[in-house]
Amino acid sequence: MDLHDMQTLLLGYVDKIFVEFQRVPGSAILLRYIKSSYQNDPVRSAVELFLFLFFVRYLLAPKYSTQKQNYVALSDEEIDELVDDWTPEPLIAAQTTAEEAENEKRPVIVGPTGPKSKLSNGRTVTNLASYNFYNFVANESLKEKAIQTLRTYGVGPCGPPGFYGTQDVHTKTEADIAAFLGAPSCIVYAQAFSTISSVIPAFSKRGDIIVADKAINYACRKGIQISRSTVRWYEHNDMEDLERVLHKVTKEQLKKPLTRRFIVTEGMFENVGDVIDLPKMIELKMRYKFRLILDETWSFGVLGMTGRGVTEQQNVDASAVDMIIGSLAGPLCAGGGFCAGSDEIVEHQRISAAAYTFSAALPAMLATTASETLALLQTNTDILNQLRDNIKTMRGQLDPRSDWVYCASAVENPIQLVVLKDEVVKSKNLSFADQQRLLQDIVDETLANGILITRLRDMPSAPHSTPKDIGWQVQPALKLCITTGLSKKETEKAGIVIRHAITKVMTRRR
Repeated sequence: MDLHDMQTLLLGYVDKIFVEFQRVPGSAILLRYIKSSYQNDPVRSAVELFLFLFFVRYLLAPKYSTQKQNYVALSDEEIDELVDDWTPEPLIAAQTTAEEAENEKRPVIVGPTGPKSKLSNGRTVTNLASYNFYNFVANESLKEKAIQTLRTYGVGPCGPPGFYGTQDVHTKTEADIAAFLGAPSCIVYAQAFSTISSVIPAFSKRGDIIVADKAINYACRKGIQISRSTVRWYEHNDMEDLERVLHKVTKEQLKKPLTRRFIVTEGMFENVGDVIDLPKMIELKMRYKFRLILDETWSFGVLGMTGRGVTEQQNVDASAVDMIIGSLAGPLCAGGGFCAGSDEIVEHQRISAAAYTFSAALPAMLATTASETLALLQTNTDILNQLRDNIKTMRGQLDPRSDWVYCASAVENPIQLVVLKDEVVKSKNLSFADQQRLLQDIVDETLANGILITRLRDMPSAPHSTPKDIGWQVQPALKLCITTGLSKKETEKAGIVIRHAITKVMTRRR
């Protein structure tokens, strides 16, 4: 058979196949589609041909097992040798020499915390280092209510609030706080620190604007960090600088898409001790159309005639503040935190706030304790007056009488921050670290004379951060927590001991 015969035979087979193919239903449509496709878009035809050939190859490819071992088999001895050689990285950084020395001297309280506390070395000291402002830890009525609740509900709810964790005592506490503040609604969290750090990212997201005070506490900073929002800082408690920042942000956003905008600040600042000018803040947030997130962790239960916080002290309606965040673990000696606001704000957090959605609910006995302490503040306002008298007594022994220090906190603040005077720092050329060491020496000297105090701690900084990244720094200070558990005379005596300890340490350094 020559070449001509082979071509004739091949064409005959092709004609027969084509005739048989035309008998298949829809073959004419397919042929017409291929012809028109090739004429109009030959590139598409080439791509479709490639995909068809790839599909055929995939169908004809041999099967392979996913159970097939594709790693090197090691003997037991080799595995043991690798495990012995592996050194895990530490979860936390190693302690510095200064931290080790400080931890060795750190006092340890044995037994219940109170105005008079027993240390592990057997000594009993006057405790001015605990947030027991109203001595609620010694209240027998609160103890009995907590024990009754413990026997009825158990230790914890063992579930998030949205999943079998909410109990009737939780709803009662939320209603009590809302009524106490005069807010429409309230939500209770299980941890005080996680409250503000969950509320902020629940509302402010990437692309939103947050204008914040430079001196806000660590929990607020963590909430801002988690939110990934754009942050603008203003000078601490400076309303003129705040207005400048708000005006600048508003002007920048005129030609941009509409975003959510918040002001984040504290009612009474944890790291400075002073109080916000709330009426001016409300005026500015209304003028520039910002929402206000107010952290009243340290002002709730302290400021105002009945302890309702900075809103009561400065005659501001609680509904004028978009979100009021507070702690039930500080002045109220219970546990957890809360956020008060409108019904919409509260209900949004029940499905969007991480600490509420993914954490176990507040133990029932702590919720009951919070409700009972709120009732005590409303029915027994004398304890607030007694606390303020003790604060004045302590300040009277330190601020005007000492040549070395002054009280930076507000007069109503039971946490008195005592800092070195500017002229003392300049005359002795004290660095930041020098001030911290001096204050720690004062703490040790005070403890040696039977008074337990502490000092204000620095806010943790991010790894590999520079001084520019850190920005605002906490001023070194002594931290005195005043309590009604001590009489006026005992408070005055403690103030004298602290003043003498300051003088002794400062005159010792030349």
